Amino acid sequence: MKEALVFAYIVAVGFVTAGVLSSFVQLISGRPMRFMVEHRSFAAAIGSVVLRVVTGPEILMRNAWRGMIFEKRSQTWFWLAAGIAAFWSLLIGTLLIDILASV
Repeated sequence: MKEALVFAYIVAVGFVTAGVLSSFVQLISGRPMRFMVEHRSFAAAIGSVVLRVVTGPEILMRNAWRGMIFEKRSQTWFWLAAGIAAFWSLLIGTLLIDILASV
C-alpha cells in the first residue's frame, strides 16, 4: 500500500509540474503549448525541447481530452494517452524529487 501512495505522489508531482509550467508559458505567450520546436536559434531550440519534455504530459492529456470530447475519438485512445502521460509524469516526478533531495 505504501508503494502505491509513493507512486501516486511522484506521478502527481510530475503532472502538477507539467501543468504549472505549461500554464505559465501560456500566460506569458498567450498560446497553449504544442509539440513544436522553436527554430529561432540553437539555444531556443534546445530550450524548446527541454520545455516540451517537462510539459509533455499536460500537452498529451489536453490533446487527448480534446480528441475525445470535441473530435469524438474512441475512449481507448484517451486511456492509452492517460497511461503514457502517467508514466511520463512518473519519470519527471522522479527526476524532480531526486534533484530536490540531492540539494
